[in-house]
Amino acid sequence: MSLWNSSLLFRLSAWLSVAITAAILLVLVTESWIFFKQVSLKDFLFDTQWTPLFADKHFGIWPLLAGTFLTSLIAMLVALPLGLLAAVYLSEFATQKTRRLLKPMLELLAGIPTVVYGYFALVFVTPLLQRLVPELAGFNALSPGLMMGIMIIPWVCSLSEDALYAVPVHLREAAYALGARKVSTIFRVVIPAAYSGIRSATMLSISRAMGETMIVTLAAGQQPNLTLDPRIPIETMTAYIVQVSMGDTPRGTLEYQSIFVVGATLFAITFVLNWLMHPRRKCS
Repeated sequence: MSLWNSSLLFRLSAWLSVAITAAILLVLVTESWIFFKQVSLKDFLFDTQWTPLFADKHFGIWPLLAGTFLTSLIAMLVALPLGLLAAVYLSEFATQKTRRLLKPMLELLAGIPTVVYGYFALVFVTPLLQRLVPELAGFNALSPGLMMGIMIIPWVCSLSEDALYAVPVHLREAAYALGARKVSTIFRVVIPAAYSGIRSATMLSISRAMGETMIVTLAAGQQPNLTLDPRIPIETMTAYIVQVSMGDTPRGTLEYQSIFVVGATLFAITFVLNWLMHPRRKCS
């Protein structure tokens, strides 16, 4: 294959991903426009109830946003410290043999189907937590949030470990030469040097948590309550999309159009988060 053909192939591959994203965005915007012809933007942004499938219809997005952010926050509180500490151990303390053994085993967690995590959260984690938290409902935000955190640990650990491992050795040696101990070197030199990679791992993990579907669908309850109490049932944006997409809602109805609005909202949130977390170079 000639150099020109190789360049063309790479260029087409890059633009294909852009075209797919643009096509998804076009569908979301088109269907959302139809929705907003019947529902005002004011009701969507300021109403505190989400009941599009009830006789008394309300289309306030805040209950779904609250459920999504609550479960994602719980997940990140679990995944970030555990994943980062595991990455530090693999990069700075483990031998090469141990690293080659533990890292693939840890990454196997990412290959477990999410429906398994959801079922495990419902039948095992929730009853276990109810012994510690008697007020915990059978469906709640805490149990799926914890399982999402365990599921995301490999993402945080693997990407962060790659970033830490890529830090040049001479930075560590310079810190040791100045009298720094190993732990001080890790937290004051290595981690700041790998901050860009750790930030990317964090961003991808947050997006993964917000986009998780099956765990929250099975274990969170599918009840759009506007609350930050993790003990009661909630509904996330992805769980609502699953609920409406089961086939009971006729195509072309307002209820059906609402899933595209929810999808567009989730798309916008992840886009803004990626834009805010993306490193921006300052011109000198």
